[in-house]
Amino acid sequence: MRTFETLVTVALEDLDDLDHVNNVRYVQWAQEVAKQHWLENTTKAINQNYFWVVLNHYIEYKSSALLNDVIKLKTYITKSEGVKSTRIVEMYNNANNKLLVKSETVWCFMNRNTKRPARITPEVANLFN
Repeated sequence: MRTFETLVTVALEDLDDLDHVNNVRYVQWAQEVAKQHWLENTTKAINQNYFWVVLNHYIEYKSSALLNDVIKLKTYITKSEGVKSTRIVEMYNNANNKLLVKSETVWCFMNRNTKRPARITPEVANLFN
C-alpha cells in the first residue's frame, strides 16, 4: 500500500466559532489530499479518461486543531475492486503526532466519456498498491 503525505498549516479561515478547525474543513482536506495522491500517481492519459466520485464518507473526530497548528495529512487505499475504491485519510498534529481525524471514503471510478461507472483497471489499481 502506497501512502501519500502532505502538510497544511491551520489558518484563520479554517476555524469555527470555537476557534477550532471547522469540521467541514477536515472534509475538504480529506478530498484535497485524495486528489493530490491521485494526480501524483496517474498519467495525463488516465486523467483524460477517468475521474472519481464519492459514494460515502465516514469521519471520526478525535481531537481539535488550532490556529497555526501544522497538520500532517496521510492517505492510502485499503481496497479496490469492481468500480469502488476505499481510501483512508488520517490527520495528525505534526508537533506531537497526535491523531486528530480519521476518515474512510468509498469512491466510484468513472469513465469521463460516458459519465458511467467503470471497472478499475489493473493499471490504475497497481499505481496505489
